[in-house]
Amino acid sequence: MTVSAPAQVQDAAMIAVTFPDASTRTFARGITGAGIAASIARSLARAALVVEVDGVLRDLDWPIEHDAKVKLVRAEDPEALAVIRHDCAHVMAEAVQDLFPGTQVTIGPPIENGFYYDFFRNEPFSTDDLARIEARMAEIVKADLPFVREEVTREAARERFDGMGERFKLELLDAIPEGEPVTLYHQGGWFDLCRGPHGPSTGRIGAFKLTKVAGSYWRGDARNAQLQRIYGTAFATKAALDAHLHQLEEAERRDHRRLGREMDLFHVQEEAAGSVFWHPHGWTLWRAVENYIRRRLDGSGYVEVKTPQIYDRVFWERSGHWEKFRENMFTLEAEEKHLALKPMNCPGHVQIYNQRLHSYRDLPLRLAEFGSCHRNEPSGALHGIMRVRAFTQDDAHIFCTPEQITAESVAFCELLMKVYQDFGFQDVRVKFSDRPPVRAGEDAVWDQAEAALWEAVRAADLECTLNPGEGAFYGPKLEFVLRDAIGRDWQCGTLQVDFVLPERLDANYVGHDGAKHRPVMLHRAILGSLERFIGMLIEHYAGRLPVWLSPVQVVVATITNEADGYAAEVVERLKGVGVRAEADIRADKIGYKVREHSLRKVPLLLAVGAREQADRTVSLRRLGDSAQTSLSLDAVIALCQRESTPPDL
Repeated sequence: MTVSAPAQVQDAAMIAVTFPDASTRTFARGITGAGIAASIARSLARAALVVEVDGVLRDLDWPIEHDAKVKLVRAEDPEALAVIRHDCAHVMAEAVQDLFPGTQVTIGPPIENGFYYDFFRNEPFSTDDLARIEARMAEIVKADLPFVREEVTREAARERFDGMGERFKLELLDAIPEGEPVTLYHQGGWFDLCRGPHGPSTGRIGAFKLTKVAGSYWRGDARNAQLQRIYGTAFATKAALDAHLHQLEEAERRDHRRLGREMDLFHVQEEAAGSVFWHPHGWTLWRAVENYIRRRLDGSGYVEVKTPQIYDRVFWERSGHWEKFRENMFTLEAEEKHLALKPMNCPGHVQIYNQRLHSYRDLPLRLAEFGSCHRNEPSGALHGIMRVRAFTQDDAHIFCTPEQITAESVAFCELLMKVYQDFGFQDVRVKFSDRPPVRAGEDAVWDQAEAALWEAVRAADLECTLNPGEGAFYGPKLEFVLRDAIGRDWQCGTLQVDFVLPERLDANYVGHDGAKHRPVMLHRAILGSLERFIGMLIEHYAGRLPVWLSPVQVVVATITNEADGYAAEVVERLKGVGVRAEADIRADKIGYKVREHSLRKVPLLLAVGAREQADRTVSLRRLGDSAQTSLSLDAVIALCQRESTPPDL
């Protein structure tokens, strides 16, 4: 956003620069970020990495030609991380081409947790090559080579890359839109086609680590040339890098796919890619989650419905999904009709709403569904039960009047926060996602929807950050992001204000004035995809789920076969008070049984032998604890019942 220069600034050769603290200073037109930093303090000149001009990151030597909002970004600032990683990607590409002559570079972007570069090379890279590449990278970093931006003509760039045999760069060059400048970034004698920005020099990169080698295809298309991708990560400090690498190790230990096998919860297989085979214990966990949410919804005034899986194309055209969401939908033909599996539940809920004419007295109407949906995710994006094609949402839609938006939104946020606390998530962040580039509805309607949602944010007293352009195609939304036990963020719940779909699908209610009005539709979910949320739970707790969620809450294991009958009695007593209990009366030693059930993450183990049978006691051992406690049978039944009860009961 451009700010006007103060009234006293009359000289056309001067510009006004506004800093994040709202202070304003004047500089000569064409001043650079480096020049501004040097005018403030030497320490800032040494610390600045890039400059943010009107919200866009630029090189420090970028000339500022107009009044602007300016922020000098240092290595420790969050905005710097992508720049550091982009710098490191260029250094890695140079190191690879130094060590493996003839290798062609393609693209090398920063990504969420690091960076990668795709290379074309006849011989495969191995993990042993990573150490050599890292060593060469360290030399380039130590040399502290300046990153230099050069703007060239297309013809000059083509001549350079053609002479180097970089055929992939020639394709990228052709893809640059006409009128957009062609820029190269140099570090010493190495350069690449790049928009930037970059830091001042290679010596400012910080700490880095190459993590793995993987396969890829040019432009992500299996019909194109096969490439090799080297992943890495970089941080401003070694401490931050070490913390990240520790998190990666911990994430590997907590991987829900491995734990799912060990706990015998589920599996996936190629013949049903993107769908989950739930085993008995896994489905028990699913039902525990689903039943908990259902009780919460029942207590909050929702009514549950069920809608079809397959709809005619005409239906999706009316809702707008065929135009805006078509590439993510599974389609089929039957009896010369074009059909599609539903990717979401909202249009079906409007059909239920429209079966009769509602009065304003009927509103709000809260329709909930554990809706089974299908989305055509790329096969390369599928990941265990976290990213699937067939999934179930804890979906609901609230039909309300415009005057009810705030109260309904506040009530939903309170419900959502309570649910997250019950599942053990205390750190919840909220993002406000406004209108995307591709959307339905006029700007005036979006203005109204965004204003209503901001009002709800203020009424609910939520701290919120802006997530520009990430709203749904039919309305703005709040996104609720959970931070797990090892510091990773997961976007789960959403609340969306929709004025568009009721208009497109002709939903109405009769108002106080006796006339027809359009209801507002609030799309909301708490867990989102149940599959993904269960995967999150497994990783958050490293498989050691709270007792109320554990598929098997108690195992009664015999020390000797003399106690088989007593073990069966204890199990029946536990089942009688609603505890999920099993008996282990195998002839194996108790130590073996303890190890096996610990691997399965059973939270409570009761050992019984001849002495316990005679005394009507049990020996209680908790998961992860080597100590045992002797309790009377009645006491342990009460303890297990208490700990296995869901928090909403």
